[in-house]
Amino acid sequence: MRFIGKETFKSLRFRIGLAFFILCIPLMALLYYFSYYAGYVIRDQVAKSNNNLVTLYLDQIDRTLYEADVFLYNLVAGESDLLIIDQPNAYHTSGYQTAKIRLFNHLSAAISLHESMDLFFIYSANNADLLLGSAESVTFEQRDAARNKLVDMLQNYQTDAFQCERSWCVRQIGQEFYLAHILRKDNVFVGAWANVDRLMEPLQLIDFGDVGIALLSTTDHQPLSGVQFIADNGIDLSLHNQPYRITGDPNKFLLVGERSKKGEFYLNVLIPEKDIVKKLPLFQRAVYIMPLAFIFFMMMLLLFLRSQILRPIGSMVTAMRRVKEGNWVTHIPPTRASVEFEVMSSTFNEMISQIQKLKIDVYEEQLNRQRAELQHLQLQIKPHFFLNSLNIVYHLAKTKKYELIMEMALNLVEYFRYMFRSNLSFVSLEEEIRHTRNYLNIQLLRFIDHLTYEIRMDDDAEDFPVPPLVIQTFVENIIKHAMTMDESIHIFIRIQLVDDDHGPGLFIEIRDNGKGFAPEILEYLHSDDPGPFNEEHVGIWNVKRRLALLYQNRATLMFSNVPEGGAKVTIRLPFNDRV
Repeated sequence: MRFIGKETFKSLRFRIGLAFFILCIPLMALLYYFSYYAGYVIRDQVAKSNNNLVTLYLDQIDRTLYEADVFLYNLVAGESDLLIIDQPNAYHTSGYQTAKIRLFNHLSAAISLHESMDLFFIYSANNADLLLGSAESVTFEQRDAARNKLVDMLQNYQTDAFQCERSWCVRQIGQEFYLAHILRKDNVFVGAWANVDRLMEPLQLIDFGDVGIALLSTTDHQPLSGVQFIADNGIDLSLHNQPYRITGDPNKFLLVGERSKKGEFYLNVLIPEKDIVKKLPLFQRAVYIMPLAFIFFMMMLLLFLRSQILRPIGSMVTAMRRVKEGNWVTHIPPTRASVEFEVMSSTFNEMISQIQKLKIDVYEEQLNRQRAELQHLQLQIKPHFFLNSLNIVYHLAKTKKYELIMEMALNLVEYFRYMFRSNLSFVSLEEEIRHTRNYLNIQLLRFIDHLTYEIRMDDDAEDFPVPPLVIQTFVENIIKHAMTMDESIHIFIRIQLVDDDHGPGLFIEIRDNGKGFAPEILEYLHSDDPGPFNEEHVGIWNVKRRLALLYQNRATLMFSNVPEGGAKVTIRLPFNDRV
């Protein structure tokens, strides 16, 4: 019973359950209570209060813009002098100058009644004449900059000032932003111009916290004032269809805002989050204590998890990654952890040792089997060619062509010298071509005036490693199945180096001008079943098996018929840098 109690105490389930009860439950309850209640209720109340304030002051701004609009509409509807200054080429007439003076006096009188406006203006497009009635607070530099901006806007009305006819639009001069509204009557434009900072002056008297501010922004949420403040604090002025949101980095701010009904701008208020509960001591202390308590409990939990769970799991994950990468010489170091981790570690180490031993045994067995099969395949070719060679000598002796027999004997010596040393897995392409030429020369003595051949090979391909008899086998197949005494056979061999999507390699093409492959033979040649191959086709099946063993299915071997007549064999061998 004592042993069972000790094992139970060391179990992972007991320790995790105890740690969760002691640390997580009180911590989660504390975080839920203060975060939800203080965060939601207080922010919601402060947001509602400031949203009402934003609505109140935005209505005041809209009222100011509305009063300016009333003046502009009355001016357009009832001022007959606009017709006079609209006449083309009338600038130097007395009537035009008199109407201009009356309109200027009208604008000057009106601007004194609209304190939030910078200026009212009238522009005659036919005479390129701009009248300005500006407020006394507007400096000469501001007035001159406004004049240049308005002239540029009105001269490019369709591309720049057109949107200012629908509602109050935002325009920028230097670092300052302005609101503009333009009405058009024929070729005369009347409008109002207001500095954004002047419209925001009443809001500067309200306390928004230590660093809180009120500002206007465009419809795409670009600030019209406090630009540097917004950039320094990483503030996003978009509300994302919410009544309020928290934004800013590193300092957090409560953002509330509302869009104007008169213009293309928003009124936004930013209140520092730390000032939201400034006048609520209880919640303020709770918010200060909560992060400290959270950090303390999390450190305790982290230390516990690190020693009892994270470190053992990390050791296991590291070992598994090494195994995944192919490193089977790895073990999990012993650690003082729970019983479950001790059992898992010892079982994993034992399993890796057994797998490593089994992998070595299987690998050695596969190598021995492949080596034996490859040697058998290569030896299988030699009786096949030996019988054909004796048959050629027999026919030459029968015709008593002793000089040809002597020449063939020399060729056969070279031929069988190559054959009996071809138990290697690879030879150079130069050796294989020399052997193929030797074989064809032997056949030329047999089929005089009935056989021709041509070999084209890249000069740089001579040292490329290829399996022995990979070309000669298909040449011999042509001699065996395509040669007749009625027609002449031409054998063409083309060899070139390639570098394509499959990497560097060697391309070999062997074709003749005979009758080609029969359909059923083509089907057998492209299948993996060696059943249809009898002794006459053992060479082809032999090559297919050797290519599969040597290149692990990375080599390709294709059989086809050429449209002009004849059979074609194409081989692509990948470069084997392990040769």
